[in-house]
Amino acid sequence: MIYRFRVILDTQEDIFRDIEIEQTATCEDFHNAITQSFGFDGTEMASFYISDDEWRQGEEIALFDMSESENPLRAMSETLLQDVLSEDQTRMIYVYDFFNLWTFFVELAEITEANDGQSYPNLMFAHGQIPAQAPEADFSGDEDDFNDDPFADDEDDYDIEDYEGLDFDENWN
Repeated sequence: MIYRFRVILDTQEDIFRDIEIEQTATCEDFHNAITQSFGFDGTEMASFYISDDEWRQGEEIALFDMSESENPLRAMSETLLQDVLSEDQTRMIYVYDFFNLWTFFVELAEITEANDGQSYPNLMFAHGQIPAQAPEADFSGDEDDFNDDPFADDEDDYDIEDYEGLDFDENWN
């Protein structure tokens, strides 16, 4: 079976690629197809993140596991696409180059039969040119959730400069 994906760069302009790849391909194979289709050299670190319908970032599938935790991350080279994606689980976030944070929304659009004579992965369609620099990440959230003074609702009346009124010994060390 063949997975057909739309890979969308997180930017104001419409920049995306439609890619076909075998469901038995590894996430590393898919990473290589994405980097090539967008014109990257593929030498930077990258990760996929399994995502829900609201594009919330979930489990990481890393190009290389560089963590020192007891629970190793899933590696792209050892993870098949069919093991993380299905008709019910169709979304991933892909981040390329952790210094520039090129961020892509990846959605499984269709599962279909392979075409005889077609080699995979296959770039089906390309729209838009990648900008010279990664779009700036917007971490602002919903502006209605914030007011101008983040401490306006504080009920205490502590004066941070008033050491006499604080209940601790400032020379404790």
